[in-house]
Amino acid sequence: MKLFGTIYDKTMEWSKHRFAGFWLSLVSFIEAIFFPIPPDVMLIPMSMSKPHLAVRYAVYTTLASVLGGIIGYGIGYFAFDWVKEIITNWGMQANFDKAMNWFETWGVAIVFLAGFSPIPYKVFTICAGVMQMTFLPFVITAAVSRFARFYLVAKLSAWGGEKYADKIRRSIEIIGWATVALAVVAYFVYTLTK
Repeated sequence: MKLFGTIYDKTMEWSKHRFAGFWLSLVSFIEAIFFPIPPDVMLIPMSMSKPHLAVRYAVYTTLASVLGGIIGYGIGYFAFDWVKEIITNWGMQANFDKAMNWFETWGVAIVFLAGFSPIPYKVFTICAGVMQMTFLPFVITAAVSRFARFYLVAKLSAWGGEKYADKIRRSIEIIGWATVALAVVAYFVYTLTK
């Protein structure tokens, strides 16, 4: 079944759309609050298809992510009782507890590391609000870490450019199904060790 090739082609097509920068910013903004898909999914193909705009895309992604992070911070600060039920219902309690422990241990440094963590960024933004972290250091650290990550992703994608886009396209079914298989194995290992 050739599923991932179609998705890949559609993503590359959308990455060249004239409103792609807006959609990238929107995804980045809402990902820092509640959306489960990271902006890298759009940033990578956009940077590959238009390498000369890669840094601009990294800036868009960073600004939108930091603005979304501020909203996430506000939710944690002002409306945590309401959000706690959502965190539990979405199955994110373990990630949330882990992030809270990291905040207690590392303080503002964890916001920097969160920019590169596999744990969803929204968990860290909400935790920062719950912990009532000082606002300005939170924003500055979030901006630096998010820009470092998105700049790196954008530049590496731009460096590969169209030639790697073609190579990835030829192997996308193998990559896609291998990722699904890995996720299923990881899920079973996680549930068995719980």
